[in-house]
Amino acid sequence: MKFEAVLFDCDGVLVDSEGITNGVLRDMLAELGWELTREECMRLFVGKAVKDELPLIEARTGQPLTEDWFVRFRERRNQGLVERLQPIPRAPETVAALHAAFRGRIACCSGADRFKVELQLRKCGMLPFFEGRVFSGHEMPRSKPAPDVYLAAMEMLGVAPGRCAVVEDTITGVTAGAAAGATVFGYSPPEAGHDAPGALRGAGAAVIFTDLAELPRLLQG
Repeated sequence: MKFEAVLFDCDGVLVDSEGITNGVLRDMLAELGWELTREECMRLFVGKAVKDELPLIEARTGQPLTEDWFVRFRERRNQGLVERLQPIPRAPETVAALHAAFRGRIACCSGADRFKVELQLRKCGMLPFFEGRVFSGHEMPRSKPAPDVYLAAMEMLGVAPGRCAVVEDTITGVTAGAAAGATVFGYSPPEAGHDAPGALRGAGAAVIFTDLAELPRLLQG
């Protein structure tokens, strides 16, 4: 097998969380006076840590974002995830199959905070497959699109970048995986739009696929 480890992004790859999180963010930005459509909010913030976009938000709202604001954002976001989160179709089965095929050498590498990542994986039944191998961009010197979170996972697993496959669904994440030296598989389901595959390829994805059930076969090919 060409690869020795598989490193997954979380949001949009394993769990269908982007609409929930961005809905909360959109509502809270509106409360600060910045009205965005769903599409605008997704375009600006998907794949990015909200804390990293603080200068943009403060510039557009004219208000400083306090730690209290972030606490309230995380509380409302977490409540929405607990109530409505679902896995990406066929994600649990695919993760279980690859955990077995790679003898546990899989990891979840997210730009989100650890609490959110582990909450989501636990709710969708996938945390046991990633126990001890969850990496958060909040705990790294730099968040995606920097490669830090992927490099940390590679080091812990003891696998060279060239022997790692990264699974991502955003330009920010693909950029991070490619910068880490991995082969990036871009997940682009039909609902992502007809421009999404080209954008992921442009960011450095070597392979584009539309269904997680395809992934085990693609990794062997």
